[in-house]
Amino acid sequence: MYFTSNIKFLRKRRGRTQDDVAVALNLKRSTLSGYENGVAQPGIDILVSFSRYFNLSIDTLLKIDISKLSESQLGELERGYDAYIKGSNLRVLATTVGTDDVENIELVPEKAKAGYTTGYADPEFIGELPHFRLPFLSGKRKYRTFQLKGDSMFPIPDGSWVTGEFVQDWNEIISGKAYIIFTLNDGIVFKVVENNLKTDGKLALYSLNPIYEPYEVHINEVKEIWKFVNYISSEIPDPVLPEKQLFQAVAAMKNDLQRLKAKIGTDITDIQEI
Repeated sequence: MYFTSNIKFLRKRRGRTQDDVAVALNLKRSTLSGYENGVAQPGIDILVSFSRYFNLSIDTLLKIDISKLSESQLGELERGYDAYIKGSNLRVLATTVGTDDVENIELVPEKAKAGYTTGYADPEFIGELPHFRLPFLSGKRKYRTFQLKGDSMFPIPDGSWVTGEFVQDWNEIISGKAYIIFTLNDGIVFKVVENNLKTDGKLALYSLNPIYEPYEVHINEVKEIWKFVNYISSEIPDPVLPEKQLFQAVAAMKNDLQRLKAKIGTDITDIQEI
């Protein structure tokens, strides 16, 4: 648990003395000192008071070593955006609604992705994004559409519009399913996810295109997660050869290689068997 070190770190970061915080929380200074030094254990009422004072969830105060966070993550916390894995009621999502009070699906084109990095929690920025509706999606859930860039999720074509459903509880992420992951360092990525949150607090991200290596992100780096729902594209994906055709193609390549060897009459030692 990191409660004692966290409240001391946060107090000093805000330039507050022990007297300042003790008065604000209606505590004796000696009691606060005991909490910071680990010689006294707070009850639930005191934990709630610290949570309200620092504008952080109790889970974050107890389970996250705040001193190890980056400046960008600390800045998010100071702006009241506690975006950690569980127990936070501060993870809010900027959104838009229509005149019928039903939420829109905002569209994040490629040219807007850079702005999304800083404006994702800004209602004004989100309000300026194009929006639309898909009648076959639930009006009771929140969706957002992002433009795909590159071929890492081939056969989904480059430039496709990928729609995701907002995931509030990250423990519900299902391994082997595709998600849109937003981090401040990597921006918006669309990957197949392996959920390792309970073991090491990380997500392993895989591309459908095998030429791209998988990699991991720590949950502290993640700002938003959207579960893949569908994609829209003006291109028809390239066909994927059935297994039988693949075997036939490999056999044909072997035959061609053998004919080539026989024709030139040379023992080609540096050609390996497929």
